[in-house]
Amino acid sequence: MRPGIGIIGTGMVGQMCHLANFVANPGCRVVAIADLRLDLAAAAAQKFDIARVYRTHRELLADSEVSAVVVVTKRRATGPIVLDALNSGRHVLSEKPMAYTTAQAVSLAEAARRQDLVYSIGYMKRHDAGVARAIAELACLRADQSLGRIVGARGWCFGGSTGRSQDNFVMTGEVRPDGLELWQDGPDWMPGAMRPGYDNFLNVFSHIINLARYVLGSSPTVAESAVETSGTATVTLDFDGVACALQLANGSEGVWREGLSIEFERGTLTIELPPPFAEQEAEVILDQQGQRTQLRRDTSWAFRRQADAFVADIVEQRTPLASGADSVADIALAEAIWKRGSVARFHAIRRQYPGEY
Repeated sequence: MRPGIGIIGTGMVGQMCHLANFVANPGCRVVAIADLRLDLAAAAAQKFDIARVYRTHRELLADSEVSAVVVVTKRRATGPIVLDALNSGRHVLSEKPMAYTTAQAVSLAEAARRQDLVYSIGYMKRHDAGVARAIAELACLRADQSLGRIVGARGWCFGGSTGRSQDNFVMTGEVRPDGLELWQDGPDWMPGAMRPGYDNFLNVFSHIINLARYVLGSSPTVAESAVETSGTATVTLDFDGVACALQLANGSEGVWREGLSIEFERGTLTIELPPPFAEQEAEVILDQQGQRTQLRRDTSWAFRRQADAFVADIVEQRTPLASGADSVADIALAEAIWKRGSVARFHAIRRQYPGEY
């Protein structure tokens, strides 16, 4: 039987990246949507031919035809809504970040485990066909040692134009009403002035951290960290002796630049990621002692592949590529990065102004 999908949140991302892709999947039925903005929900329902519209996620979860939900709401409301969905016995795909603290993230993963549910986090870059190609190439390079051993890695994200299309979603002038339950937006130790930057860090830069974990190993430690209150950061993660240096900064203009480069003794494998909403695959470049080769590139979209994988995970009872249980590590790393980086920053200020601290 085809899963009945409910979409919670019908903003730009909900429509463009999720509704459009699940509606196009013949293996499922999108049976309902929910949004506090009723005019927007009605417009999205008309555009995508969805029969039932609900104002709240609880109304949608009372619909017996909904067997799985996609949660695309404001970030601080994601956790409580996901918890309600899991406790109601629904499979879940939620946008990232899954939570703001490790304890919050663990509570969600545990709820999914207790109910034996598919719980997937929206790290769509794991589903990028170019990334899959890079993973396969990396496995070959590790096996045949043609480039020697891995000696380091480098990741970067300099946010710019997101590559979104302007013609595949509808919007209204409604103001998002209050009334949603919101989880705390950071760990207890974090000052309020740091939390907007932490929120931005989780929203934008958790992608490249998650991808580095997917490519290099699931459980790195934080070797070095320097963070700014804006969310800009310079981080070194230690993957069992392989250092991965990350440069992370927001930009409001220009081309989106994001990628991961794995350095071998005699060459480099580089993944250059497309802008988040661009319907194209990552580019994979292999440098063998100065001879650069771009691996074959096809036409696919990570968000489409993610939607297809979620449906298949439900039907085949598979563990997702970016499961909730695995993604707890991303929240734990973010906490560790910010705690270490903010402490270092505080000590630097105290050394500069010793009489004031």
